[in-house]
Amino acid sequence: MSRFASQRSGQPSQRQLRVGELVRHALAELFARGEAGTAFDGVLLSVAEVRMSADLKHATVLVAPLANDEPDALIDQLNAQARFLRGRIAPALKQMKYMPDLKFRLDTRFDDDSRIDQLLKSPEVARDLVGASKAEGSD
Repeated sequence: MSRFASQRSGQPSQRQLRVGELVRHALAELFARGEAGTAFDGVLLSVAEVRMSADLKHATVLVAPLANDEPDALIDQLNAQARFLRGRIAPALKQMKYMPDLKFRLDTRFDDDSRIDQLLKSPEVARDLVGASKAEGSD
């Protein structure tokens, strides 16, 4: 297998995954210690994932705000403060040649999971599942 096979398949390389985890841990620590600045005092959020570009110069940070009524406003605020946050995590990532630019996005995976769970529990799907199991039993 070629050493560049993962890039061709669209999957992140081992290096991208490792650097993404380093950035995620640095950001999570920053928010947990309350050192993200006064704009984020009292804000609870989970840094779910960091996706790195192939050249490791851009990071897309997926965050899930906890107990926040306006998640889009929080994402806008995070993107406005991205350069400041980048400077705050720089000491934790001093081994990197370039400090990645941060772009924050809302992580909707938990909402998607609950929506799919509700769909699976709906009466229409339950009716179809019962019908399918009866058809299998008659074969």
